[in-house]
Formats: sequence, C-alpha cells, structure tokens
Amino acid sequence: MEHPTAPPLTTEQAAPILGVKPGTLEVWRVQGRGPAFLKIGRAVRYRAEDLDRFLAGCSRNSTAKD
Repeated sequence: MEHPTAPPLTTEQAAPILGVKPGTLEVWRVQGRGPAFLKIGRAVRYRAEDLDRFLAGCSRNSTAKD
C-alpha cells in the first residue's frame, strides 16, 4: 500500500479548495453528493485527488441540463 504524500484534508480545509462553505460539504455528505470522503473513526477527511476528480466532473460546456 502506498502512503499518500499529503495528509487527508479536513472539511474546513477542503471547502475553500472547492469554493464552498464547510456546511455545504456537510449537507452534500448527507445527500450523497459532493466529493468522495474518508471516514476515519468519527473524523471525516478528503483526499486531494478526490477533490480534483470531483472538480473535473463538474466541468460543463453548456447550461442546459444533462
């Protein structure tokens, strides 16, 4: 198993990377939306690569619905 080069991010650290408030990430987790996250005991953490993948999936060329 490879060890990540950077430790996973907290909700408070991940939110500004995505341009949202920490509360938005909390709501998205409950709704099953947003980036993948890790649950380590009671702690929620985000890997940088999961944030990048989520942002890439948000890319659109039109405002029309998918």
